[in-house]
Amino acid sequence: RSLAVPRQNNPLYSAGAFRFELTFSSYHPLEPPRATLCTPIYHPGVDPEGHVCQPLTTHELWTPATRAVHVLQDLLQLLDSPDSHRVLRPDLARELQEHPDEFRQRAEEHTRLHAEPRPDLPGS
Repeated sequence: RSLAVPRQNNPLYSAGAFRFELTFSSYHPLEPPRATLCTPIYHPGVDPEGHVCQPLTTHELWTPATRAVHVLQDLLQLLDSPDSHRVLRPDLARELQEHPDEFRQRAEEHTRLHAEPRPDLPGS
């Protein structure tokens, strides 16, 4: 399933919505789903192909009791708070750590160029 999720918590990514796919195998819940970001994002935990560093969905950590909502919450947490232990782009992780202002500027510009327009949120 493909969803566009508005990011409002992290100013780096709050200017747009990011589309991702959550793919379940025919063996679910015995096998974990796979999250793929379809919208390009300047983020150390997401590679250029949209693969997400999400340990929760590895065979080592996955349990059949894990619910899809937990996978989504984990994905949103990763996007909001890049983690030095969840890295698929070491170059961006290094930039974030060593030159945070440059990283922030590039992430915001990348979001402006690639993210989808944010939908109007109820009550806003």
